[in-house]
Amino acid sequence: MMWVIIVGMALILFFNRYLFLEPRLPIRLNRGVKEFLGFAVPGMLTAICGPIIFVKEQTLDLSPGNPYLLAGLCAIGLMLWRRNVLLSVVCSVALFYLFRRWL
Repeated sequence: MMWVIIVGMALILFFNRYLFLEPRLPIRLNRGVKEFLGFAVPGMLTAICGPIIFVKEQTLDLSPGNPYLLAGLCAIGLMLWRRNVLLSVVCSVALFYLFRRWL
């Protein structure tokens, strides 16, 4: 039963992506829908990363000893300063491990 669910979800995901990526299909989205979908990725990343960064043991943790918060702030600063995604990710991960070991 589990394999049926996994294969079914994989097929749903594949066809969902295929409909929008195949150039020969006549499906076209208007400008408003494209702009709306542009907010989906940042919203999803915020929903995933927010609790990881700000919540520790079911409480809000905004202390300067929170390595997740410090590394997140460094990642934001690096991204605004250098505008290089790879550099920001590598440096912020390295800083996270440094903060985690140090704090």
